Amino acid sequence: MRRESSTVVALVGDVTGDLLADVARSPNVSVAPSADSAGQAAVAPTASPSGLDSGAAAMREAARQRSMYVIVPADPLADVAASWREMWDPMTGSPGAVGFEASVAEALAAWEAKRFELPDYYLVVAPAHGSLTVPDLYLGPLRAARPRRVAVAGVADSAVQAATLLDALRSLEHGPWWPPLDELLDAARRFYAGGLAETQQLATK
Repeated sequence: MRRESSTVVALVGDVTGDLLADVARSPNVSVAPSADSAGQAAVAPTASPSGLDSGAAAMREAARQRSMYVIVPADPLADVAASWREMWDPMTGSPGAVGFEASVAEALAAWEAKRFELPDYYLVVAPAHGSLTVPDLYLGPLRAARPRRVAVAGVADSAVQAATLLDALRSLEHGPWWPPLDELLDAARRFYAGGLAETQQLATK
């Protein structure tokens, strides 16, 4: 469990550099750069091939920040999230499950080696076009495990997106800490993605 004074929030989904720049102008909010960003706020998409390394580096950087809220635009579980979504894609079939297990093994090895800890919260930027009911690790098994630690931070490309995200930060509720990562990812294996429609509709209310 993290013990830093800042609240570390991983921002996932359709995250843009403009959004991060707008949020970073707010008092008491800072953005932790990842290894991919070369010191800049904008980073590569969180589901990039180097998602684990980028996310772990960003989480380590976040631990050095002293703002009230630290936004982390890269997630150590990005590759797990991408492979979990692919596992439920009927076009991938069994290779999707193999890819998920490979990404889980890599993430667990890094977590056990203390290369990263999970953030305090996840905020999900919903796609501007499309449906929130597609398989999503964050709004599915992670939110099911800890409902108060995953929230929707607005819709991408919205004119008031930064304000909506800041409102979401202020609305975060306290709740139990994450279970151990091995338990969390084991629950993701058993989570039925067909139940996401109801789960995610509730998440947006």
